[in-house]
Amino acid sequence: MKTKIVFLLFFVVIGIAATAFRTSNDALFAVPKGWQKPAYNFQQNPLSKQKIELGRALFYDPILSRNGMVSCASCHSQYSAFTHGDHALSHGIHDSIGTRNAPALMNLAWQRVFMRDGAINHLDMQALAPISNPSEMGENITHVVAKMQATTIYPQLFAAAFGDSVITGERTLKAIAQFMLILVSSNAKYDSVMRKQAVFTAQERKGYTLFKKHCATCHTEPLFTNHQFMNNGLPVDSTLRDVGRFSVTQNPDDSLKFAVPTLRNIEFSYPYMHDGRFKRLSDVLHYYTAIALQNRTKNHTLAKELQTPIILSSDEKVDLTAFLLTLTDRIFLFNSAFSFPRNIVFETAKE
Repeated sequence: MKTKIVFLLFFVVIGIAATAFRTSNDALFAVPKGWQKPAYNFQQNPLSKQKIELGRALFYDPILSRNGMVSCASCHSQYSAFTHGDHALSHGIHDSIGTRNAPALMNLAWQRVFMRDGAINHLDMQALAPISNPSEMGENITHVVAKMQATTIYPQLFAAAFGDSVITGERTLKAIAQFMLILVSSNAKYDSVMRKQAVFTAQERKGYTLFKKHCATCHTEPLFTNHQFMNNGLPVDSTLRDVGRFSVTQNPDDSLKFAVPTLRNIEFSYPYMHDGRFKRLSDVLHYYTAIALQNRTKNHTLAKELQTPIILSSDEKVDLTAFLLTLTDRIFLFNSAFSFPRNIVFETAKE
């Protein structure tokens, strides 16, 4: 069976919060004030609204999967900070279950390597991993290209984006990357406070002080990640037996190290950890203050930041949680420019 999807897609001008983006001569990306320079090389894949719209259609289109049932958005829902809150582990074609929790997608232009273990070293190649993974989309890019060539809309979208209707794997992956690049979250209450447009409550201010003392080394502002791989002492799941970055590098010093996730939009990006074992923020705080230290002698790669106790009272945990909630960016979570494209009609045909 082959899935054919016909789109009636009307291009729209992307409306994005002015504090993070500007639209002028296809300059669709601007670095938020006070942030460092992105790691992504935009000269190698210049942004255009046509390419972004193509990438947006591809992101939401299950044509990327072998059975036409799974899209990127299946595991990366906008309203969950582009992860999914209902599964600890990612789900793929034929009800298969993956081995890791889907990471939240945001601020990817500042990231150099991707996946929980850093197996992908360029955003333009990132989508290839889930497309080809048998537990996710179970497809290959050559077949994806053939399916798109058989549709009515994709030759038109590629022509608008690239100047001709030739569909290639490279163009497909670069278009998806362009859509992911504009997923910038920089309009939380925290950002308003940093811009002196708002103030923390007394409780949030106390939580911010605690955060800077106990959390900021790994979850560095303003991205709230240091983009490193670290071992936080979690016991290995006896079923998954996931050794993290070691599986990529084969370096014993990388054993049980995983990418430090961003804390932005953490209110919505549950469940937490690489295997989604914690459902609530309170579970995470309990782990770091009561359990993590117990593992300090069990693994030589445990992060040095966790080799001394993190002591928080019940009230301090509430204060810290109050600050973490200021990282919720509702402009990002509900921005229609990031959502499923409207005016699309799906038509499935058997061949």
